[in-house]
Amino acid sequence: MKRTIFKLTILLAGAAAFAACGSSSTTTQAPAAEPVHNVEVTKATMSKVPQRSTYSSTVEAFAVNNIAPQASGRIRKINVEIGDYVNKGQILAEMDRVQLDQLALQLQNDSTEYSRIKTLYLQGGVSMSDFEAVELNYKVRKKNYENLLENTILRSPLTGFVTARGYDSGDLYSMSKPIFTIQQVLPVKLLVGISESEYTKVKKGDKMDITVDAIPGRHFEGKVSRLYPTIDQATHTFQAEVLVPNTDKILRPGMYARVTVTFGVNNSIVLPDVAVVKQEGTGQKYVYTVNPDNTVNFVPVTLGVHEGFNYEVLDGIAEGDIVVVKGASALKHGAKVNILGK
Repeated sequence: MKRTIFKLTILLAGAAAFAACGSSSTTTQAPAAEPVHNVEVTKATMSKVPQRSTYSSTVEAFAVNNIAPQASGRIRKINVEIGDYVNKGQILAEMDRVQLDQLALQLQNDSTEYSRIKTLYLQGGVSMSDFEAVELNYKVRKKNYENLLENTILRSPLTGFVTARGYDSGDLYSMSKPIFTIQQVLPVKLLVGISESEYTKVKKGDKMDITVDAIPGRHFEGKVSRLYPTIDQATHTFQAEVLVPNTDKILRPGMYARVTVTFGVNNSIVLPDVAVVKQEGTGQKYVYTVNPDNTVNFVPVTLGVHEGFNYEVLDGIAEGDIVVVKGASALKHGAKVNILGK
């Protein structure tokens, strides 16, 4: 009886073990297949790419003059106001004339005496030294009169806008500030800080495209008139002075401007910017290229100019490569793809 029970126990244990093995074999699953991703692609082709850089600057007057007499005095008359456009030589203000009128009378007497002595000298009536003394006195008086006239009747030394006025008629000019500031805006100039890496590419006479925020949609053409010979150690830039004709006087000093410089044209591969994958934390840029077996490679690239919605590719891929332009965010190196529209 005991032997029968023992045999039955062994049979039951074996059956349980067999059942367990059978159950294990039925629950084992095959590895899941890699998904195939739908993508859109483009073929890398060569294109002419203008090499442009854009710099910020500020519109400046071509010349700025502060108008004031050499000495203190009463302002007799103010002839112009802020915002007036004045011409070179136009009378801006007049100072008190008392000293000028006195000197004018003295000059008139000296002129008469000079003419008389000159006549006598030519006739042999006076010595050369006497004549030269009178002549010198007359010329000195004339110079003093011309200088005082220039500092009494204040004229504009250039054509431009009155941008500041420090006094009113009847004020006593005290030399603390100018009576007027005149700024010439035909032409205007911009000082552009250009990267030192472009130092050999910029030449006097080069044309530059200029836009200003105050006048959206309009472009102005400027030319390089001067290149500064030194490079700023802090910013690693050099100054280029750009002149803009400004014939309609619409550009005004102080306007914020963007200056676009074209350094030539490269024959490079151009790709849509959506094809470029930026790796977080490294700054490295990549694209996915498609192999003949429809797998992809994760390829690092060197980019150049970004214009519109396209990147210039300087290195990393070759002409004719098939590049993923849509669907790249879900890919990894070696992934299988299905090319849409093929």
